[in-house]
Amino acid sequence: MVERVWSARADSVEKGSAYAAYFRRVVLPELTGIPGYIAARLLRREVGGGVEVVVCTSWESLEAIRTFAGDDIDCAVVHDEAAALFVDYDRLVRHFEVVAEDSTRPGRGSF
Repeated sequence: MVERVWSARADSVEKGSAYAAYFRRVVLPELTGIPGYIAARLLRREVGGGVEVVVCTSWESLEAIRTFAGDDIDCAVVHDEAAALFVDYDRLVRHFEVVAEDSTRPGRGSF
């Protein structure tokens, strides 16, 4: 399994909340239609009057990520509507091989 990690910064709590709504409305439905997609998490924290968000998606393989991101899987996929909410965001993502996880607690980690 591969974890894809991306982060961005908004200059207000309202824009951070707007991105959370966008994530639920646009990103999650897009991801769920891709073979090899497993799960997604949106993390956020308030920082200095703004918000930092981190998106973590889980995939079966790098090939599955290519279906979503294209041949250059290290480039972030950021739609214009989302980019407009941020003062800065990662242009590149990070990929991690999942080597251990705790999935023994029912109900944990789901939306």
